[in-house]
Amino acid sequence: MPYSDQPTVTASGVEIPLLGFGTWQLEAEDARRMVREALRIGYRHIDTAWIYKNEKAVGDGIADAVAEGIVAREEIFVTTKIWVEHFHRDALLRQAEESAISLGLTPDLLLLHWPKPTPSLKETIDALNAAQEQGFTRHIGLSNFPSALFREAAALSKAPLITNQVEYHPYLSQKTLIETARELGSSITAWSPLAQGKIADDAVIGDIAKAHGKTNGQVTLRWIIQQGVVAIPRTAKESRAAENFDIFDFELSADDMSRIHALARPDGRLGDWLDAAFQWDQDA
Repeated sequence: MPYSDQPTVTASGVEIPLLGFGTWQLEAEDARRMVREALRIGYRHIDTAWIYKNEKAVGDGIADAVAEGIVAREEIFVTTKIWVEHFHRDALLRQAEESAISLGLTPDLLLLHWPKPTPSLKETIDALNAAQEQGFTRHIGLSNFPSALFREAAALSKAPLITNQVEYHPYLSQKTLIETARELGSSITAWSPLAQGKIADDAVIGDIAKAHGKTNGQVTLRWIIQQGVVAIPRTAKESRAAENFDIFDFELSADDMSRIHALARPDGRLGDWLDAAFQWDQDA
């Protein structure tokens, strides 16, 4: 197994490390430094996107780690995303090539960043498949697709869509989308898994954390990966990256899991940029 002894989820035969390092909002200098440091700590899954404007820095951080002998390229799972303005076939293929060049490597996974009503989903999914066929990515997937659109995209795609990356944390139920992913042989990846820091002061999570001798963040990340959902926390602090990684030496009980699930609420979503043409799943 290329990812050391880390837990992974398998989607359509593809192994994805359950704990990744996110780079949203990281400026280039921080992105390069933190990606190299994350790989030194032990992370083996790195997430970026064209719109983050840090793909080159992320690639440089990976190259630094490889050059220093910290990790080999084949031991790292790298994800990037196609921005919504590039969903027509020619533009998508241009960006897929540009992203691979900026990263200095073939990404393991290329996602559609947000669904859009135009161009047609068929054109975009066909182009995403073409990007894979032309060697600009090893695998393909989605980001921020509600269940109905997730199913439609999967039906249109020749290659399996191995993840759907969405906001997920204790305050936002994604039970319908998680079940949809399982039915489709796919997976869910959680962005903002720590609810942008809101879990830090949560009394319920704090009580569970105290019982395990862990922090609120560690318990929350453990709760996510214990569901077989990928988590990609982001930080610019090396100490926090190390803390977030220290979640493999304990396990939450069924009661712990249920108490955290019960924190979900209707107004729990933090980042909603879904096009008005679509609707999120309505989880109770």
